Amino acid sequence: MLRTRFFSYLLGSTLLLNGTRPGHAAEPPAQALFNGENLQGWDGDPRYWSIAGGVIRGETTLSNLPLKNTFLVWRGGTLKDFELRLRFRIRSGNSGVQYRSRDLGNWVVSGYQAEIENNARKIGLLYEEKGRKFLALPGQVAEITEAGQKRVTRRLFEDAAASAHYAPRDWNEFLIRAQSHRVEHWINGVKTLEFTDRDAQYRSVKGLLALQIHAGPPMRVEFKDIYLKNL
Repeated sequence: MLRTRFFSYLLGSTLLLNGTRPGHAAEPPAQALFNGENLQGWDGDPRYWSIAGGVIRGETTLSNLPLKNTFLVWRGGTLKDFELRLRFRIRSGNSGVQYRSRDLGNWVVSGYQAEIENNARKIGLLYEEKGRKFLALPGQVAEITEAGQKRVTRRLFEDAAASAHYAPRDWNEFLIRAQSHRVEHWINGVKTLEFTDRDAQYRSVKGLLALQIHAGPPMRVEFKDIYLKNL
């Protein structure tokens, strides 16, 4: 069931990102952000980021642990309204995809993060790095009001169904869509959350894209097939 749904989603997301849906005029294709050969266009600490087997690999070891979260930053532009599609595989630890984020220097960023972790109840959640922390959990349609209050308005699925769409320690596909003050996360064709940020003081409508290595025990995360379409 997972495999069938995943490949159906690949087809649908390709049509969406390339703008070739029936009845719609052709749109510019998605931009490939990773060439499969090197880290051209990306900026990160070379002690932790490399290319292995045609994929981006972020890895820490007992003899090479970061003291804080560190990021591989895409320097090719600023994300505003967009659709981002990528495939990831995480062996252990904690990672994420930062978007509309701020550069704090020394490969550290702050802002929205789509969570990557081998935990069905956390994969795909929305976290704000160095900010308001947990903004929306898997299965939630949530918002932060103008007064800064977090509120869940409805649910997309219950906790018991959280593991049905994710393949631990295998390749999975993330689709992140951000438009105006609303964001959506999808894992393998399943929408994991919707979030609307109405807090004018803290919300972000543009910023950097980055990939995360989390401080802590040794970990490995890999990324490939990274495509961006501006909306």
